[in-house]
Amino acid sequence: MDRPNTTHVEKPWGHFDQYALNAKCTVKILACSPGQKLSLQRHSKRDELWVALDGRAFVELNGETIFPSEGQEIWLPCGCAHRLGCKESADGQARILEVSFGDFDEGDIERLEDDYGRK
Repeated sequence: MDRPNTTHVEKPWGHFDQYALNAKCTVKILACSPGQKLSLQRHSKRDELWVALDGRAFVELNGETIFPSEGQEIWLPCGCAHRLGCKESADGQARILEVSFGDFDEGDIERLEDDYGRK
């Protein structure tokens, strides 16, 4: 799937950002504690759009580490190796809005590395 367009709409009261429109998707907020990280993983059935909700996260994407600022969007195409982590020195959890496009199934996670011993 191609990355969907994000739409920013100004309103008299402020604005809104639209991440999906009439799309088959699943929406979650991931929260990662300071010094922790998710497994390095990939998916074969879905693409993901991550939006940083604060400045505490780091994201590993195909061997590159990104430190997204609040509101920054990161596109994770199907098959890419990725993980979310929270900076050790963070004053709270790193939170990411995750919009998954495609067939969502937690069983679609292929773990490449995991600090918690999961396969």
